[in-house]
Parts: sequence; structure tokens; C-alpha cells
Amino acid sequence: MSRPVDILVLVSGSGTNLQALIDAEKQGRLAPGRIAGVVSDRGEAYALKRAAAAGIPALTEPVNSRLPREERRGDLSRRILGIAREKNIGLIVLAGFLSILEGELIQAYGGRIINLHPSLLPKFGGQGMYGLRVHEAVLAAGEKESGCTVHLVDAGTDTGPILLRRKVPVFPGDTAEGLAERIHREEHIALVEAAAMMAKKLKS
Repeated sequence: MSRPVDILVLVSGSGTNLQALIDAEKQGRLAPGRIAGVVSDRGEAYALKRAAAAGIPALTEPVNSRLPREERRGDLSRRILGIAREKNIGLIVLAGFLSILEGELIQAYGGRIINLHPSLLPKFGGQGMYGLRVHEAVLAAGEKESGCTVHLVDAGTDTGPILLRRKVPVFPGDTAEGLAERIHREEHIALVEAAAMMAKKLKS
């Protein structure tokens, strides 16, 4: 039996997208990918409990607030790169990870880091665009549709090549919360599909 593609999932919050990946792996829909570890930049993230319940090794790597602000991203990125190399990770999946990565990690894993963003990129991406902020901006702009995008991570913020999108309509009278809920359902589908697609590509 050939070795699977080991996946490191990076999380910051409740971990519903992580749960979608865990469920997909149990059902054989992530193959040849396998979740080998979870890293959170927030110790209180419920995603860590999801990982523990599934028997997946999980670590907390918080942003070092004692460092000067301009050094924090690089420090966190170096620690994650060390974990990825130690675990022989083939693919890194950002599943609601709010810290921005940079430096050698992006270079070493070029074409092997994917991120999920809650809009139809290139619209409503970039610095400061996350969570409800994205959906509020979509509604304020009067958009007729929104959705989610999975893309490869590069040195920019939400600027890497797009792998796939899933769309939802924006309804009259929509709230940011209601739009977010509809998009969440599509996010779970998109992230599993993209992770499996990348795992297959890395095995070929």
C-alpha cells in the first residue's frame, strides 16, 4: 500500500472545516490524503478538541506577542515549517487560520499550501478581510452572489492561484450572519474537494 499524503491542518476557531475534513477522511473521500496533525495559533480554539476526539495529534503555536509586531509572522511561520518538516507533511491546509504566513514556509511549501476564503476571490480578499467583515462588505457592495474560494497560498494575502470556487445567491434583506451560514455549508464541500484534489496531484 502506497504512503498517503500527510496533511497538516492549521486552525484558529471552532473547527467546522476541520471537522468536515475529519469526516471526509473517515468516509474515504480525502484519499490519498491523511490528516497527520493540527496546529492552532489560539489555545482556546474548539478545533483542538475536535482533533483530540478524532485521535489526531494537535499543537498550539501562539503568536509571540513579546516580539516586535513586524517579526511575529516570521516567527510563527518558522515554527510551523519546523513542525511540517518534522512530520514529513506533504500538504498544508489553512482551515479558518487567521494568522498570515510568510518567508521560508511559503517558499519551501510553494504549491502545497491551500487556503479557504469566504468570498469569490479576487473580490473581498486581502488584509483585514475575514469572518463577518467579508460578508458585511459583500452586502454593502450590493453583490448578487457570493461564495467561497480555495486557493494556493503565495507571498500575498488571498492572491494565490485559485483552485475552485462555490457560489451562493445573495438574497434581498440578507444579513451577514445568514449569508455566512449558507457559505459555511459550501466551504465544507469546497475544502474537502480541494484537499483531495491536491493530495491526488501530489501523488501523481
